[in-house]
Amino acid sequence: MTGTFELFHDEGTSFAFRLTGPDGEVVAVSGPFSNKASAVEGIRVVRECAGMGLIADLCPPILPEAVMETSGTS
Repeated sequence: MTGTFELFHDEGTSFAFRLTGPDGEVVAVSGPFSNKASAVEGIRVVRECAGMGLIADLCPPILPEAVMETSGTS
């Protein structure tokens, strides 16, 4: 089963979309778009790019001591 893009009116002035997973959980929410056509174009772009998108890890490095503390080993 696949996710679903839900197009909606955000705060009464803008359009936005959210992507829900097969279980209905919200996976992502777009920013605001000034009109419906732009929001639909945003969905198209996400569909096109998401499957082949690279992962950019922007998290700070985890020190080995921190890993040991969270795993419960000493």
